[in-house]
Amino acid sequence: MTTPSSQHLSPSERAALGRAARAGAPRSAHGEFEPPPGRPDPVDVIGAQSAQRVPELVPIRYGRMLESPFRFYRGAAAIMAGDLAATPVSGIRAQLCGDAHLLNFRLLASPERRLVFDINDFDETLPGPWEWDVKRLAASLVIAARENGFTDAERADIVRSTVRSYRERMRTYAGMGNLDVWYERADAERLTEIAADQLRSRGRRQVSRALAKARSRDTLQAFSKLTQVIDGERMIVSDPPLLVPVRDLLPDQEREALETRIRDLLDRYARTLQSDRQALLGQYRVAGMARKVVGVGSVGTRCWIILLLGRDEEDPLLLQAKEAGESVLAAHAGATDYRTEGERVVAGQRVMQAASDIFLGWERAEGIDGLQRDFYVRQLRDWKGIAEPASMIPAGLRAFGELCGATLARAHARSGDRIAIAAYLGGKDVFDRALVRFAETYADLNEHDHRALGEAVVSGRVTAAADAE
Repeated sequence: MTTPSSQHLSPSERAALGRAARAGAPRSAHGEFEPPPGRPDPVDVIGAQSAQRVPELVPIRYGRMLESPFRFYRGAAAIMAGDLAATPVSGIRAQLCGDAHLLNFRLLASPERRLVFDINDFDETLPGPWEWDVKRLAASLVIAARENGFTDAERADIVRSTVRSYRERMRTYAGMGNLDVWYERADAERLTEIAADQLRSRGRRQVSRALAKARSRDTLQAFSKLTQVIDGERMIVSDPPLLVPVRDLLPDQEREALETRIRDLLDRYARTLQSDRQALLGQYRVAGMARKVVGVGSVGTRCWIILLLGRDEEDPLLLQAKEAGESVLAAHAGATDYRTEGERVVAGQRVMQAASDIFLGWERAEGIDGLQRDFYVRQLRDWKGIAEPASMIPAGLRAFGELCGATLARAHARSGDRIAIAAYLGGKDVFDRALVRFAETYADLNEHDHRALGEAVVSGRVTAAADAE
């Protein structure tokens, strides 16, 4: 992120720093990309991550990444981090998402129970060059658009519009006060306005359905789907290997040891919450635990869901304790300043999100194998709505990209020097056009890497398994 000293310069001095950065990193230079010399084998990069994960779940990760170039891209943040490290940067830093592909922007519930649009995934968050997030978003749009069969011109228009939205919104934030930027958010009403302005009737209906679906994807819906009453007792259902209750995972003695460790983790994690939220959490009791497979890039990391019951068995709270490893950006942007990786994730999320989950916290725990691991905890599901790019026409993906671009600008403006970034980008579309070239070139490389994984599976170098996600 920017240093306090740069933030305390006058606006004109900060803008001058941004314009001066063009000398070392011309905006047009962001369009040029070639794989860096000695680029690691992409399968080796994924394999190095897999070595730290639950062995029996790793084939599921490979299976999911094999399904399409876009699914591969979702799991390839570590590969792209190494590639981005060799690209031009302005030298202006911000808190990064670290994995800003288009499906990590979604509808969420604010603590005030309003539906908002924001970034969702912060497993890789770390301070770094703001350009890296924008480039990962731009490339994801091209990869998704290719799978939809969009033309070269349609893809270019989508990327230009997305990056222009980022650039113009950053210029808006450059003229705003610090508190005004901090309180900025995009709620459901804003999504409805965008749909009315930019989309035809089909697109407006899709937005309306997405808003309604997001509101239905709450704790009660997850509770109904993931639990059932067995012999008069509410239990988490078993759906191996994607969802396995602790009672089915290990023999009795090891199971009891694991349950004790998870309960201890929950007790210590509570201390990272605000006092009022500690009081709220204290009104619940643990009623069940299970291991859950999540996402694409996260498959194989240790993830536990914890069922808690409050007033009665119809008053549930579902928490997710997810393993937090070192950010894929760390080798290229510097290690975290936080004591644990879980705290790194939580701190980054709180900085970048306009409204974070009230139960967001962290803790370090020892597994039954004796190894210490970091975790962050949040609600399993709270009004979450995810985009469906495969169903979008070009106008829909363009509107969605613009919303993502504006959201990313707001997230970066909360921590980075928004005035310097805006001055660097300027009022012309030089950077926008450059990222069209970058995104197409990187999409080609992603397809190459996806094929390499397929060849590794065919040769027996790695094992992939299908699942019914």
